[in-house]
Amino acid sequence: MKLTAVQRTINLLKLDKKDIIQVIFYAIFAGLVSLSLPLGIQAIINLIQSGRVSISWIVLVFIVIIGVALAGILSLMQLRITENLQQKIFVRSSFEFGVRLPKIKSEELYDEYPPELANRFFDTLTIQKGISKLLIDFSTAILQILFGIILLSFYHSFFILFGFFLIILLYIIFKFSFNSGLSSSLKESKYKYKVVSWLQEIARNNFSFKKATNFDFALSKNNHLVSEYINYREKHFNVIKRQYTQLIIFKIIITAGLLFIGGYLVLNQKMNIGQFVAAEIIILLVINSVEKIIIGLETLYDVLTAVEKIGQITDLEIEESSTSNADFCYTNIQLATENMSYKFPDSTDFVLEKINLTIEQSEKIYLDGLNGSGKTTLIRVLSGLLQPTSGSFYINDDTYRKIDLTHFRSQISTIMNGETPFEGTIQENITFNNPLITQENIKWAVDSVKLGDFIKSLPNGLDTKISPEGKQLSSSNAQKILVARSIISKPKILFYEDVLDKMDADAANDIINFITSDKNKWTLIVTSKNENWKAKCNRVIKMSEGKIINDIKI
Repeated sequence: MKLTAVQRTINLLKLDKKDIIQVIFYAIFAGLVSLSLPLGIQAIINLIQSGRVSISWIVLVFIVIIGVALAGILSLMQLRITENLQQKIFVRSSFEFGVRLPKIKSEELYDEYPPELANRFFDTLTIQKGISKLLIDFSTAILQILFGIILLSFYHSFFILFGFFLIILLYIIFKFSFNSGLSSSLKESKYKYKVVSWLQEIARNNFSFKKATNFDFALSKNNHLVSEYINYREKHFNVIKRQYTQLIIFKIIITAGLLFIGGYLVLNQKMNIGQFVAAEIIILLVINSVEKIIIGLETLYDVLTAVEKIGQITDLEIEESSTSNADFCYTNIQLATENMSYKFPDSTDFVLEKINLTIEQSEKIYLDGLNGSGKTTLIRVLSGLLQPTSGSFYINDDTYRKIDLTHFRSQISTIMNGETPFEGTIQENITFNNPLITQENIKWAVDSVKLGDFIKSLPNGLDTKISPEGKQLSSSNAQKILVARSIISKPKILFYEDVLDKMDADAANDIINFITSDKNKWTLIVTSKNENWKAKCNRVIKMSEGKIINDIKI
């Protein structure tokens, strides 16, 4: 069952229940101290009216001053706790994204753009600031309203009606504007991310948009998205404006009513001047607290929206690993399928249909066929990236759904279409700083893919920094780094999609000869436009319309 934004926020707060209880505890004390000040002022006024200057008057003055200082100290303690809370939210969110993004099931990302999903992390900053403000302002304001109404009721029964009126007003404001405020905030946020996503597309394809007509299209689409954002932003502002208008009307009615009625009570000697001043101070505190809550509703909407946007990431299903039968992949690996079929989540047609296949250790297999024949999908199912829709997939005679994906992937390497180096050093890109990989392993992998001369020519060698997507590298060297990464741990199976297709023929052929050599006992399953792969592999599987139409062992 999908959680609402409010339920998500409550679950988030439960993680730091102790900190939140502390904030509320300090808020209670701060509220009591703040509302005790009017009582002290009342007593001081009464003493001044009597015309006596005594030790009691001086003591009361000092008590009021100490109360103000204590309220400030309590607020500072709240700030310290909420700062700790903000830091924990940031750390927790960063690791939540770091853990989830690589493990999200591929089917969940079918119509999503992962870098755009990663942008949702910036909502963490909204949650950080918003939660802090809400905890301090809302807790203090609500408690001050509660204590204030109770205290006022001791002055005159009229103030009990004031309390009821106040509660009814707050209920009306929440009842008739909360849902519309949250809905408009969510739609506003939706278009905010669409604008960011489109700007990313412009940045990613900046060369394409240099042409005047293309540039005009980029701005035109940006204008449309921004217009939608402004439209929903304006709708959200109208909700906030309506709430604030209700607050202004409330303040006018309450201020006028209390001044007239308070004056009437004083003139009829049902309340003395000291009580009147103290009551007015309490009423001002209560009205200011109500104002804090109303103004803070925008922050509440922002937090709920941010939690909902991040929740869209945490709702995506991730892969689960089982520890059962975990040792199976430390020996030779056999892959087998039985009437295996696959279709994409929003499709009725099968991309793969009734695939029956057995692959033994050390086979070098070339997948042949036209675009759309199912080669890429087959590789992704066999590598564990996709799960079959129907039929069976066996690894060493164990069904795929029961094996441990973590152990399986520790024995294989993949290079998927569109994969690029990440930001970091060349060594980090090849080894991922795996402490089990020795310098001998690195030298072997680098030399095997003919990358040694290039690395030697760099002033910092393996410690040379690579920009995102390896932009400063030639396409040939970028692909060599990926191949070196794939063989560094000497895996049992290599899955390659269109690898080496951007490399010059001589360099590509040298690497193909190495990868397909009988000296290397890994299994190879490759798709590529480079026909040399086909010539060097000992098995060619031809596909058409999601079916195997030919399987030839050479």
